[in-house]
Amino acid sequence: MILTVTPNPSLDRTYEVPALDRGEVLRATAERMDPGGKGVNVSRAVAAAGRRTVAVLPLGGAPGALVAELLAGQGIEVAPVPVAGATRSNIALAEPDGTLTKINAPGPELTAAESESLLSTIRTHAGAAAWIACCGSLPRGLAPEWYAELVARAHRAGARIALDTSGPSLLAALRERPDVVKPNAEELAQAVGRPLATVGDAVKAAEELRTYGAGSVLASLGADGQLLVSGAGTYFGSAAVAAVRSNVGAGDASLAGFLTAGGEGPDALASAVAHGAAAVQLPGSVMPSPADLDPSAVTVTADVPLDRPLTEPAS
Repeated sequence: MILTVTPNPSLDRTYEVPALDRGEVLRATAERMDPGGKGVNVSRAVAAAGRRTVAVLPLGGAPGALVAELLAGQGIEVAPVPVAGATRSNIALAEPDGTLTKINAPGPELTAAESESLLSTIRTHAGAAAWIACCGSLPRGLAPEWYAELVARAHRAGARIALDTSGPSLLAALRERPDVVKPNAEELAQAVGRPLATVGDAVKAAEELRTYGAGSVLASLGADGQLLVSGAGTYFGSAAVAAVRSNVGAGDASLAGFLTAGGEGPDALASAVAHGAAAVQLPGSVMPSPADLDPSAVTVTADVPLDRPLTEPAS
């Protein structure tokens, strides 16, 4: 079982529009509604792969009830933590060329009691988990050190932790030695405080995160592929993608693929790349099923192209 933790979940509405014209009336050609949040997306991808997952998340108000209903409909076990504030609702506008404009609401402010209830609920389910994936931004009311406390408690319970967050929350958690961290290129650059222009720059930054405490670093480099830097070696994975439809949740799908394949080594990286490549070719934040994956399109190598410029340099 893979346990996911989403401290700031959402109800996501995605509208596909012919073009984003500011100040005009836009008529959507398609729409969908999904439970959102990075950890929620990981659970959705794990469930789509036919694996058991439990999603721990604070839920409040009518949007929170709808998130729980949508997750249950996808075969995901929900461990809700009731909160007084309403779960946030987000809007995404997707254009035909793959450009995505998102409006993310701030979400509720959690009290100290609600924060402790969230940690307690995680502890209740941690014993049965092969991995705990802790993902996304922290809501108002939770200090940057909250993830560090979660990692420490989970390790005391014998659980392995995959952490996907950024900024002060990531840096604070590294001292508790999470087993895997999953930054994208921008988050990696922010963590080390310098720009990244090449794949080699990203490798050096990932190695630096390991010196700070990360066991392994699974870094998403957008269209350029993904890196896995661990004590067992460094690997680079990429896949050809015919057309990008939406990149919402692609990194979350990658993390799910990595964890369901064991969470270590080149085979897990190949699974991560296959899941991410499949996700960007699906609408909205739809998570890929096994039928959507194309492992034959994936290349993983220990011969990392260090001098390759990043398509989108990170600053």
